[in-house]
Amino acid sequence: MFVKNISLQQYRNYEQLRLDSFGDVNLLIGPNAQGKTNLLEAIFVLALTKSHRTSKDRELIAFEKGSAHVSATVEKKYGPLNLELTLSAQGKKAKINGLEQRKLSEFIGSLNVVMFAPEDLEIVKGTPGIRRRFLDMEIGQVQPSYLFHLQQYQKILLQRNNFLKQLWGKDAINQGLLDIWNEQLVEHGVKIIRKRKQFIIKLQRWAESIHRGITNGSEDLQLRYVPSFGEATEEDEAVLFEQFMIKLRQMKEQEVRRGMTLAGPHRDDMTFYINGKEVHTYGSQGQQRTTALSLKLAEIELIKEEIGEYPVLLLDDVLSELDPYRQTQLIETFQSKVQTFITATGIESLNADKLKNASIYHVNAGQVGL
Repeated sequence: MFVKNISLQQYRNYEQLRLDSFGDVNLLIGPNAQGKTNLLEAIFVLALTKSHRTSKDRELIAFEKGSAHVSATVEKKYGPLNLELTLSAQGKKAKINGLEQRKLSEFIGSLNVVMFAPEDLEIVKGTPGIRRRFLDMEIGQVQPSYLFHLQQYQKILLQRNNFLKQLWGKDAINQGLLDIWNEQLVEHGVKIIRKRKQFIIKLQRWAESIHRGITNGSEDLQLRYVPSFGEATEEDEAVLFEQFMIKLRQMKEQEVRRGMTLAGPHRDDMTFYINGKEVHTYGSQGQQRTTALSLKLAEIELIKEEIGEYPVLLLDDVLSELDPYRQTQLIETFQSKVQTFITATGIESLNADKLKNASIYHVNAGQVGL
C-alpha cells in the first residue's frame, strides 16, 4: 500500500497543498507548530474519517472556513484508488474513484494506516477508554462489520441510558420494555466482544514475538482481554448472549439508581503483562515504552496478515523519543517494507545512517518544500 500524492484544502493551517511523488520513507522536518503533525493527521483522517487528536471535526477545518478537503491517490495491490473526504458542518462526504459512498464504513479500509505518536504510551499506562479506542480504530480498519455493530451498540446504549434515567424514582420498572433494550444491546455487544477477543489473540501472537526480539529474549509480553462480565473465554455467541443478559438483570436496580448501563463492551479493558507482572502498575517507563512499540510493530504485521498488504506507517515525532537501540529496531522493521512518514524537528535527532534514501520535506507555516 502506497500513498502516491496528497492534496489538502482549508485543512488546519493548510490553505492549499499538493504533494506528489512520495518515496518509501518520507521525512517531514521543521520547528514545532508549523504543520508537520497536521499533514500526518490528514493521512490518518483519510484512512479512518476521524482524527487521532480530536473528536471535533470542526477543529480540522481552517479558521473561519466552511469546509475542509483531503484527497490522495493510493496504490494498492489490485490497482490505484482515488480517495476524497470532505468535512463540513453538515457532516462528512467520502468518495472512492469519484463515487460517493453511502456509508463511511464502506470508505474506511480503503487506506490502512498505523500511527505511532508519543501519546501512544497512554495505551499502556492510560485509562481503559484509551485502550478501547485503540481496539475500535484498529479492528474497524480491517473489519468494516465491526464498525457497524459498534455504531449500533453506541446508539442503543445512549437510548437505554436515557430510559434508565426515566425509571429513577418510579415504584415499578417496565421490565418488558427494559428487556427489549437489553436484547438489542446484547445482540451487538456480543459481536464486539468476540471480535475484540479474536483481535487481541492475533495481536498477542505478533507482539509477543516482536517484544522478545527487542528485549533480546529477556522479557515475555502477554496481552489479556478484560471484559466487564465473566471471563469472555466462551466463543459461542449464544452462551455469551445469555451471560450478558443475566449480568444486566443482576445489575438492574443499580443501573436504575445510577441511570447508566454498567456492563458491556463500553466498560471493557485489556491489560499488559511482562514476565507475569502488570505493566501499567509495575512496569518501568522503559518497559511501558517498549510495550507500546511492540504493539505498534505488531499492528503492522497483523494488518498485513488480515488484508494481504502492509499499511502506511505514520511516525509523529516518535523516533527522537526512543533510545538509539529502539530507534534502530523500529527503522529496521519498516525499511524497504512499509511506506513511512516521519515528523521530526531536525534530522540530527534521527538515525541518519539508517535513513539514507529518505525523501526530505521542510515544513514551515503551512508550506512544504523539498
